[in-house]
Amino acid sequence: MKFTAFSTLCLVASASAFAPAVNPSQKSTTALSMAEEAEIVPLRIGTRGSPLAMAQAFETRKKLQANFPEMNEDGAIEICVMKTQGDMILDKSLMELGGKGLFTKELDVALLANEVDICVHSMKDVPTWLPDGTVLPCNMEREDTNDAFIYKDGTVKTIDELPDHSVIGTASLRRQSQLMAKNPTLKCVNFRGNVQTRLRKLEDGVVDATLLAIAGLKRMGMDGCATSVLEWDEMLPAVAQGAIGIQCRTGDERALKYIDALNHPPTKSCVDCERAFLEALDGNCKTPIAGQARIVDGKMLFRGLIAMPDGTSKFTIESEGEIADAAAIGLLPAKS
Repeated sequence: MKFTAFSTLCLVASASAFAPAVNPSQKSTTALSMAEEAEIVPLRIGTRGSPLAMAQAFETRKKLQANFPEMNEDGAIEICVMKTQGDMILDKSLMELGGKGLFTKELDVALLANEVDICVHSMKDVPTWLPDGTVLPCNMEREDTNDAFIYKDGTVKTIDELPDHSVIGTASLRRQSQLMAKNPTLKCVNFRGNVQTRLRKLEDGVVDATLLAIAGLKRMGMDGCATSVLEWDEMLPAVAQGAIGIQCRTGDERALKYIDALNHPPTKSCVDCERAFLEALDGNCKTPIAGQARIVDGKMLFRGLIAMPDGTSKFTIESEGEIADAAAIGLLPAKS
């Protein structure tokens, strides 16, 4: 064994002895270059760990890689998964837990502590206020914003066809109020958990039907589960439904450079309009509020709804205007 070790050392030394001479400054430059190439500072993406949240984080990574060649290098992007309060407490409704912020607070804390560089959110989960020191300048191109209606055996296609006293699984007061406005005999029960969990409960007969955002189903390749997709007249979607938002620290030029390239201005304008409506009403998960904006023939069209949880009364308001006035268009009906 000693002879082997000695032979190895001799071979290394011999190779060095016969190698071409290297200029000291050239050697230093080469070492520095190698160090720079070896050191990749990853862009750290903060996300929740649900299958849908992960699908959205992967979509963000894919778009970053498509826009920036350096993002395709090994180690250039890290996905940092964390649990939020909303993920951990599933036996209570969102209203009981305190409304908005349940799915974002832990991500906000990690962002401000420089544990992640950007956070990827479902925009409908993001409060209308952001923590000081953070900005949300990016909304990626929006998916279909409508709700999917899913009946246990697919035989009932619409809300109007539901038999009296049907049990509907939903944690959303917005959905509950619109369902009960159509049929007061319907029974809405708290239905929490990720998409897969809810569909499993439906299959097990816990409820007769449920509603989910079709955007989430599409992002996971599960839209075939939908019995039908509901239009606005049947179920007005949540504010910012179907939109992904990306948040970073204020003044973080590196993060801003990357996420600015992913922003989709038409989506951002529509989301800004809807969130202005929600903010003006001080909306949270304790109030049934819906709001949707779309751009038609170069104009911003907005429809908003506010209702009682039991559906006994609801008010629908519409406004329109120039795209540049998106926030003002959302504020106008809220002040009516």
